[in-house]
Amino acid sequence: MSQDVNGLESVSSTAPGGESAPRGSAQRLELPVLEVGVVRERADAARNRLRALAAAEHLFSARGVAGVTMDEIAAEAGVGKGTLYRRFGDKGGLAVALLDERERELQELMLNGKPPLGPGAAPAERLTAFVRAYLDLVAAQLDLILMSETSSPGARLRTGAHAFWHRHCHYLLAEAGAADPDLRARLLLAALSAEQVGYWLLTEKREPASLAGSLSAAAIALTVG
Repeated sequence: MSQDVNGLESVSSTAPGGESAPRGSAQRLELPVLEVGVVRERADAARNRLRALAAAEHLFSARGVAGVTMDEIAAEAGVGKGTLYRRFGDKGGLAVALLDERERELQELMLNGKPPLGPGAAPAERLTAFVRAYLDLVAAQLDLILMSETSSPGARLRTGAHAFWHRHCHYLLAEAGAADPDLRARLLLAALSAEQVGYWLLTEKREPASLAGSLSAAAIALTVG
């Protein structure tokens, strides 16, 4: 499991994430670790998994999760329906696996990627890079993230992935010298929730690039004072 210089470790939206009290910026910010055993896939199984995830992502994006069947995903991926069910259980399991995969890809870039998203840039630069990257993720996986965030009251705040995003923002805001970085991190993440982003993009018809610019400016403002 990857670990950042500030103590972050990659986790998923499907794992509960209990948070301990935030610490000062000079200390490592430790995150609950998602205990997942190492699974060694055969090459053909790995290829089938990636094809299934890519097919599901394409179809979910085009028609929404509710408008897609497992038969259609199997046909799009070029794999047997039985293979799909054995690997993922049902469409819900496939949706969860897709969201986990995309969240972990972003987390890996934050932990070990090039600056400004990865380590090595100024805190404000890293924060705005995160805002843009996470907004891209939410826009691309809007249905899946919305389901994970609204499955029960307060679900968004209980996932391991949310704890990861919060600790990352908290750390960068503290490093930038912002007052009350915990509250400011939560304000920023509230603006990046799937429900809020979906409202801006789908109801108000805001342009993604313009929204990214406005949210990046808001993130910069949160680093001041």
